[in-house]
Amino acid sequence: MVTEWRLLELESNNAFQNMALDESICEHVSQGKSPPTIRFFKWNPSAVSIGYFQSLEQEVNQAKCKELGIDIVRRRTGGGAVYHDRDGEITYSMIAPESFFPKGITESYWNICGHIITGLAHLGIQSDFKPINDIIVCGKKISGNAQTRRNGVLLQHGTILYDLDVEKMFSLLKVSKEKISDKLIASVKERVTCIKDHASVSRQELYEALQKGFCENKTIITEKISDSELERAQQLAQEKYASKEWLDWR
Repeated sequence: MVTEWRLLELESNNAFQNMALDESICEHVSQGKSPPTIRFFKWNPSAVSIGYFQSLEQEVNQAKCKELGIDIVRRRTGGGAVYHDRDGEITYSMIAPESFFPKGITESYWNICGHIITGLAHLGIQSDFKPINDIIVCGKKISGNAQTRRNGVLLQHGTILYDLDVEKMFSLLKVSKEKISDKLIASVKERVTCIKDHASVSRQELYEALQKGFCENKTIITEKISDSELERAQQLAQEKYASKEWLDWR
């Protein structure tokens, strides 16, 4: 029997709705109500997401986020704090039963990140997987990814950097106790890169290439999210992801 994957095409949401949609889809896939899903999205307004186990106080400059109108949200997945620029990245989610993927953590990351590598190749960009969960171009990180497995379903989401503003990122994240300096910023620029550094393509062209990478060799149905998923996501966004209790729990 051929497995059909659902494609949810690129859309913009605030941070709370984005994370709520991921969780709602996971619930519906777990219950057999929704098919395996590939989803692309942007963040509007820009946002900072922190990993499930992180401390908000230690990781985020909350006053600066408030000043600039930046959302702050806690993810269900682990990993570090990430700045999601409204115009500077594309984010994906891949949600399916665990049985669709290798059991090993590194192997499953490699399996899914391979779609990004394929997509970037369509733009003439050579990239490589760097365990445990990064993709690099010319030795520099261009994509970070995070994963969780619950109720028999694997969720992996990650960002692909289209453009990069290191100074703004540092103003929002408490990267270290060390005073932010030109030397530190230069160091990050030596370790992180973006699509615009390697190809003269639009963000739409990046999206189309990533879509090809994720959808190749799959039977794809392009659908909108179901009413049930959307209703549950709206509930989760309001009651969980936008709540102070969830954000401050660590």
